[in-house]
Amino acid sequence: QVRLLESGGGLVQAGGSLRLSCSASGFTFHVNDMGWYRQAPGKAREWVAQISGGGNRIYSDFAEDRFIISRDNAKNTVFLYMTGLKSEDTAVYYCNTVPYQTTWGQGTPVTVSS
Repeated sequence: QVRLLESGGGLVQAGGSLRLSCSASGFTFHVNDMGWYRQAPGKAREWVAQISGGGNRIYSDFAEDRFIISRDNAKNTVFLYMTGLKSEDTAVYYCNTVPYQTTWGQGTPVTVSS
C-alpha cells in the first residue's frame, strides 16, 4: 500500500533553513509528479511545490525564490529545501503525489520563531 514518511522538520528561527525529506513506497515513484503540501494551524492544507518525474519544478508564489524541491528517483525520495523561513511558514509539511492520493503520511512539523 502507499506509504509516505516525512522527516526533517523542527524549530528554527526566522531567516533560517530546513531540509525536509519524504520517503515513498507502494506506487511507481519515478512516473509520478511529487509535491509538498502544508497545513498551518486552523487553516486548510495548501500546495507548496511540485516536481515531475523528469525534474520540472513548479512553486507556489510564497515558495518561489525561497524553497527548492528535488527528488531522487533511485531512492524514492523527494526533498524540500527551505530558506529564508518566516513565521507564516509554520505548519505541518506533507508530501504526496500530484494530484494527491487519499493516503497521507504523518507529516513533519515546522515551527518558525520570530
